[in-house]
Amino acid sequence: MDARPLLVEVARALRLARLEAVLIGNAAAALRGAPVTTIDLDFLFRKTRVSLTKLQRVADHLSATVMRPYYPASDLYRVVRDDDGLQLDFMARIHGLRSYEGLRERAGLITIDGESLLVAALADIIKSKRAAGRPRDLAVIAILERAHEATTPKPEESPRRARKRK
Repeated sequence: MDARPLLVEVARALRLARLEAVLIGNAAAALRGAPVTTIDLDFLFRKTRVSLTKLQRVADHLSATVMRPYYPASDLYRVVRDDDGLQLDFMARIHGLRSYEGLRERAGLITIDGESLLVAALADIIKSKRAAGRPRDLAVIAILERAHEATTPKPEESPRRARKRK
């Protein structure tokens, strides 16, 4: 399945509603190069009265419904579209990360067909999954760590150290 059209549609809805949110979880990891899959898109956002109004606008743009799932204490809002099973989870907090601002600062902007998404750094995704400690999160940590190592630029070796090895 090509997720590109769906990602573009979601990015467009976020832009039109002017809701800032950072893509996290396996979808973000896949966009960062990790060989993982998922059936939903998870976002971290600032939970304010204005943001909740904007979240409703996102749902309207997607012809979807905003639901508060079974665990109200989690501050999780689920956007669901019955026609095709679209599921977006918007969380006000996640395990292992102290602030939205810090996550946002380390996130990168990824553009797909002219629409942009803020995507969490792999290091933050790994930290969050490790802190959550759920079996499904722990199962992908090794994969995410290998992807992180493969995509993280290596510090250049100093010329002095290189000469010593010769």
